[in-house]
Amino acid sequence: MKRRSFIKNSALASSAGLTYLSSSMFLTSCTKDKKVTADGSSPIKTIQPSDKDEFLMAEGFSHEVFLSKGDILNSQGEEFGSNNDYIAVVPLNSSEAILWVNHEYPNTLFVSGWKYSDKTKNKKQVDLERKSVGGSLVHIKLVNGKWVPVKNSQYNRRISAETKIPMIAPRKIAGSSVAEGTLANCAGGVTPWGSVLTCEENYDNFYGERNKDGTVRPSPMKWETFYNNPPEHYGWVVEVNPKTGESKKLISLGRFAHESATCAIAKDGRVVVYSGDDRSDQFVYKFVSDSKDSLEKGELFVADIKNGKWLSLDINKQPALKKRFKDQTEIQINCREAGKILGATPLDRPEDIEIHPKTGEVYIALTNNKKRKNYFGSILKLTPANGDHGSDSMRATDFLIGGEDLSCPDNLLFDHEGNLWVCTDISGSAIGKKPYKKFKHNGLFFVPTEGRYSGRAFQVASAPKDAELTGLCVTPNQDGFFISVQHPGERSPSVDNPSSHWPEGGASKPKSSVVRISGEIFKNLWS
Repeated sequence: MKRRSFIKNSALASSAGLTYLSSSMFLTSCTKDKKVTADGSSPIKTIQPSDKDEFLMAEGFSHEVFLSKGDILNSQGEEFGSNNDYIAVVPLNSSEAILWVNHEYPNTLFVSGWKYSDKTKNKKQVDLERKSVGGSLVHIKLVNGKWVPVKNSQYNRRISAETKIPMIAPRKIAGSSVAEGTLANCAGGVTPWGSVLTCEENYDNFYGERNKDGTVRPSPMKWETFYNNPPEHYGWVVEVNPKTGESKKLISLGRFAHESATCAIAKDGRVVVYSGDDRSDQFVYKFVSDSKDSLEKGELFVADIKNGKWLSLDINKQPALKKRFKDQTEIQINCREAGKILGATPLDRPEDIEIHPKTGEVYIALTNNKKRKNYFGSILKLTPANGDHGSDSMRATDFLIGGEDLSCPDNLLFDHEGNLWVCTDISGSAIGKKPYKKFKHNGLFFVPTEGRYSGRAFQVASAPKDAELTGLCVTPNQDGFFISVQHPGERSPSVDNPSSHWPEGGASKPKSSVVRISGEIFKNLWS
């Protein structure tokens, strides 16, 4: 049977004891084909998987490099950071906006000259790396029909691992109410009031993690060698005012490897934020705010997918949690343990989460789970009860099963027509090897969510060597996309022998960059 109709080694089959989920979602709305036809004579042309060191796109799309690592942002000499990821656009007016771009981690070989095989690291190297992560705020403007960065704008600034950021919590965390910096910034979201949410994902790579006996296990990056920062200060969602750069860590949303912070509105007007924990056999969370204009207070839930329930992590509602933890803040610091105690459903690396603009259904990228032999991942769909994101129950179905057209879905984006765009993330060490060989480089895929081809993935872009595409974002005037090309050449053996020369080509060194995608095709797609 095809993977689309039989779920083998899926998230729920492996971890919730289920062997089959309804694939009726592939049969819905079959009376209306939208955007794709069987013979390919549609607005979307496809490309074949590629292993070239190029950013390739299907016919009808054009692209250009918009921002690159090292570009100077302002008169203070602050630079656009390393390994750009999530992108958000906050409009200022009809022709101007502020672009927020995450910088997830340093490509250390090209930032500080350090390799993971090196036994030691000096403070100068760590300081260079700390400056390269966090996020960039960039003023952009529409000039002669083309979006361009505004040099030395008052809005252009960096937030890095050196920036002092308050933590909003009822009490101090590891002895302080202020954290030093933000890091591991992967995906994110935008609030209804226009602030940006940036998510700290693999935070333990920088200052380690606290063991149950109170000791701290060392990190791969070795930053704790020079900076004794508590691990508990990281792994949060950070809210950023795009006009001022003012930031705060929202302890209310919990601590784990946050992959996204996608906002929705409950029927009673409260704000709901969905987030995944990007680890194998970890959970999906939902936060419901107490108010309509703040995320500082509210209730955090973890998903019991098997039984279609959202389980409250409120210490006063869960005797098992009250027995284990001393207060609500301790639960929020240790969400994984709390979720496990309550019986939340382990999933296959829940990453980006997006909400269908027409149906309100919640789509979750489950990238893979190699230890359970789910190599290709899937996209899970949650339907809130009564269409209310504030409801404590939902129904789960699989929308797409990886392995045929794409592998390892990571970042998702819905356009306003309800089409899903998917960026994949096959790890650099696995690209070109079994069972991923046929997929070649990571790519961007177009996936209709209605019609005959609902749930089918059509490749429209291919990343350069050793890179992934991520952070896809619609431009402010909806004439195309911004997209991040992250870590090209990440497996380079040395600075002088890079595995990629993108984007400048020749003998140049690779640079992570934001690319602007445009083309007449969008007029047909988004008519």
